[in-house]
Amino acid sequence: MAGPAFRAAAVRVRVPATSANLGPGFDALGLALGLYDDVVVRVADSGLHIDIAGEGSETLPRDERHLLVRSLRAAFDVLGGQPRGLEIVCANRIPHGRGLGSSSAAICAGIVAARAVTIGGEARLDDAALLELATEIEGHPDNVAACLLGGFTLSWMENGAARAIRMDPADSIVPVVFVPGKPVLTETARGLLPRSVPHVDAAANAGRAALLVEALTRRPGLLLPATEDRLHQEYRAPAMPESAALVERLRADGIPAVISGAGPTVMALADAETADKVEALAGADWAANRLALDLHGASVLPLATGGATGGTAGGTTGGAAGETSGGANGAHGAD
Repeated sequence: MAGPAFRAAAVRVRVPATSANLGPGFDALGLALGLYDDVVVRVADSGLHIDIAGEGSETLPRDERHLLVRSLRAAFDVLGGQPRGLEIVCANRIPHGRGLGSSSAAICAGIVAARAVTIGGEARLDDAALLELATEIEGHPDNVAACLLGGFTLSWMENGAARAIRMDPADSIVPVVFVPGKPVLTETARGLLPRSVPHVDAAANAGRAALLVEALTRRPGLLLPATEDRLHQEYRAPAMPESAALVERLRADGIPAVISGAGPTVMALADAETADKVEALAGADWAANRLALDLHGASVLPLATGGATGGTAGGTTGGAAGETSGGANGAHGAD
């Protein structure tokens, strides 16, 4: 296959924050949220130049170690070759190390931008291959599926291949996230999980996860029982006691609340009538944010627009049950 040709113009990619697990759907369920990172990528004559504003601007590397750059490089390898140089501008709004999918956002932004800046990129790296590559880099598909497809996603591995189904969440659902000031490393949170769990807990989670699909898409009144978890949140509580206590307090008040991903962010699934009340429950140690649901996923946008919509990264993101698949390997990602 001949090496790729690249567009002279820069491309802009917008990627949403995501919340994985959603209580019982460990490593399987994901929800795209209306909080975005924007990335502008231009192929240059030589070198690598990165500007970063917002989250991580003081700590992220500005060289080949940056996860966005590594994802761009991986995608360019699949697309047939590396450009001579890259100029990258990042506007980061997704908090890092808080369980809102910042690593998945960087991965998806990189591979979507690489495809968009490559002439004929969609023929060389189709939607199934996007999920394949993102899962390979991240280690599991729950966050990257939601980031690429938008909406509410169910992902799984089948014969070494990552697969995902997208569904439209009920439009009455209003996510409210409570973001603490300090992060928790995903490796720390995962390290607290036991190698085995009681059969009764596994059976309970299977039933709740199935119920959650119905609750999130058609019957939000069932969200409180549907978000009950026995597989990971209790085990991770020692690493984030304040988050565990907030989840318990919110649920005691009848509010469906979960640890977002590996935490320590807490997410409540409110509605228009209760969102303001729920948001006001944050104490001084929490930043409460009422978010929209993202229905578009990773999008390539005109450089001049400030809107949140645009052409989606995948052609299957518009329907209620679009499906994409791809091979995957690797086991070092974050949730």
